Amino acid sequence: MPRYLTMLRIDENNAPEGGPSAELMQRMGELIEEMTKAGVLLDTAGLTGAAEGTRVRWNGGEMTVTDGPFTESKEVVGGYAIIQAKDKAEALEWTKRFLRTHEKEWDITSEVREIAEG
Repeated sequence: MPRYLTMLRIDENNAPEGGPSAELMQRMGELIEEMTKAGVLLDTAGLTGAAEGTRVRWNGGEMTVTDGPFTESKEVVGGYAIIQAKDKAEALEWTKRFLRTHEKEWDITSEVREIAEG
């Protein structure tokens, strides 16, 4: 079965104050447990904020290293999941279910891409 990387993008400047609510964390935990038992979820994690990140770029034969925060970034990858699904449609359904666990004040974009094998 194909594997998919789901990257969760958020605008850190407009995320709800205080981060995820206890209710959101409970809903996410329940869905993660369901996905794990179904054999769909292979790995997932949230990421530290962009201010704690570092970008390494190779361009024109030169290497640059830039520490966050990155003022030119509106959205950053805030977390990821690696899921195994029968097809992209199933991967998208799981992703939609995850996004629906969030309250209305969240503005999240999820990019789903198949992991190239071999």
